Amino acid sequence: MTKRWSLLAALTAVLLATAWFLLSNRDSGEESGKADRIVSSNYGDTLGLKPHRLELQQFIENKLTGESGVYTNYRETDEAAEMATGHETLSESAGLLMRYYALTGQKEAFDAAWSRAKQTLSTESGFSYRYSPLQDKRYPVNAVVDDLRIIRALYEAEKAFGGEYGREAAHYGGLVYEHNVRGNRLYDFYDETYKTTNDFLTLCYADFQSIRLLEAPSRDKKKLEDKLLAIVSSGYLSDKFPFYETRYEYKTDSYVDHDGEISTIESLLTVLSLAEIGQERTASITYLKQSVEAGTLYGRYHRDGRPATDIQSTAAYAIAAMIGSTIGDKALYEGSLRRMEQYRVEDEASPLAGSFGNAATEEVYSFDNLSALLAYAY
Repeated sequence: MTKRWSLLAALTAVLLATAWFLLSNRDSGEESGKADRIVSSNYGDTLGLKPHRLELQQFIENKLTGESGVYTNYRETDEAAEMATGHETLSESAGLLMRYYALTGQKEAFDAAWSRAKQTLSTESGFSYRYSPLQDKRYPVNAVVDDLRIIRALYEAEKAFGGEYGREAAHYGGLVYEHNVRGNRLYDFYDETYKTTNDFLTLCYADFQSIRLLEAPSRDKKKLEDKLLAIVSSGYLSDKFPFYETRYEYKTDSYVDHDGEISTIESLLTVLSLAEIGQERTASITYLKQSVEAGTLYGRYHRDGRPATDIQSTAAYAIAAMIGSTIGDKALYEGSLRRMEQYRVEDEASPLAGSFGNAATEEVYSFDNLSALLAYAY
């Protein structure tokens, strides 16, 4: 009997010690598994389009990039408009380009892009969303979705190349938590001048996969993710038109759109973010596949699903391709890329050859081209 109790006591001690160890290391265990949660390419270069990818990369590097980073538009302006124009550079562009270099294993190019981003956009609270070379003006406001994308790119670089990228990602992730997160709420931007955030969340800013990579206790991230998932899920419009609301206002607990219209790109980014954590809706994927197959993925819709324009975009089909890759649907990926290719400048005599833009007006936008570049690599 004494031996039996001794054995039971020893077994109990081992079980208690094991439980304590698992609980005390829960957060560190989560962090060590970050590499497993970083999205890898599923279909990139499998469609025989690598020459197009490389031509687009060369165009961006040689004609759409300056000392401060990727130009917002190929055409120059006085950089004085309310929205970024001309050769201004955006944190959005930095993150997209860095993700592309990490996914395609181009370390030197990644390091150069990251160096430019730090020099041009890094601030005490994160990253300025916009910099004007002509005015030498760094705007004192961040866009949290762009900060999250840059942080994610750094973790993807750590997976691809090793090194200290993860340490830098942790630093900027801490700044996101310090400035853009309040009481399990994520806010679009933080203003360094006034030391304040806005009072709403744009749904496509809820980048769940990137939030999971942030350096924070798992219980805190779980509360934040649960809150965000509730907001985004409740912003679903309907099975008939399975896109998402635009913005959620915390004070009024209500959703706001663009004057009765829904942006396709914003909704697709929301679907992509949900797909990355396995929370996409079947109706959204079915609708997207039908629209891609028919070539009817328009830029804006009325809330009842009627197109508000007949304009389509490179970026919308690029994001659709990323969704296809993320959920393992090669047909959606391939169909979306084929549609995207319709907007490629094929004329080799044009200075815009290989890019996605308007050869007549020479309007070539960074978001379209960087989204296409990333889609090629997915």
